[in-house]
Amino acid sequence: DTAYGYLTRGCPRQCPFCIVGQKEGVQTYKVADLQQFWRGQKHIKLLDPNLLACPDWENLLGQLADSGAWVDFTQGIDIRLMTDEKAAAINKSKYIRLHFAWDNFADTVSLEKLKEYKTAFKGDYSKRVVYVLTNFNSTNEEDLCRVYTLRDLGYTPYVMIYDKFKAPRETRLLQRWVNNKRIFRSTKKFEEYDCTRG
Repeated sequence: DTAYGYLTRGCPRQCPFCIVGQKEGVQTYKVADLQQFWRGQKHIKLLDPNLLACPDWENLLGQLADSGAWVDFTQGIDIRLMTDEKAAAINKSKYIRLHFAWDNFADTVSLEKLKEYKTAFKGDYSKRVVYVLTNFNSTNEEDLCRVYTLRDLGYTPYVMIYDKFKAPRETRLLQRWVNNKRIFRSTKKFEEYDCTRG
């Protein structure tokens, strides 16, 4: 019932926590048309690291929209490359939710783009998820600031821990609080959740 595959490979970002650039190259390039791995299934899970960086993005997003299948951009969409044209092309496809990322607290470009496009996509806040990388060049205060900012903007934050086994207890508690949406919605401040954990 689900097709898995890549339309593109490579990523120009070269983020220090990511191996894609070393494995696939620092330019995003088309490797397939959708028909090469999709056979009419209801769901498509894309494994592309940075589809919007590909020069063929318009054609590839058009193929996804024309399929009529539910599309999951599993590795996220690079919000820093978002334009009105790209947002419109994404909105032509069916998706359960979209994933973006704000990996670096000092990355003001991602923050400004998240602000600019917060109402550009179909559906409510639960359909707009933002990965928050922790335990990698950020403090707990910076992690919390990103979480609160994203929530205030109407996004759903999702905490990812780099090297989880070496992460401090505070970071693991933060992930548990944010990623359990029932707790996150009912306990507004991390300090309140942290106190309940003893």
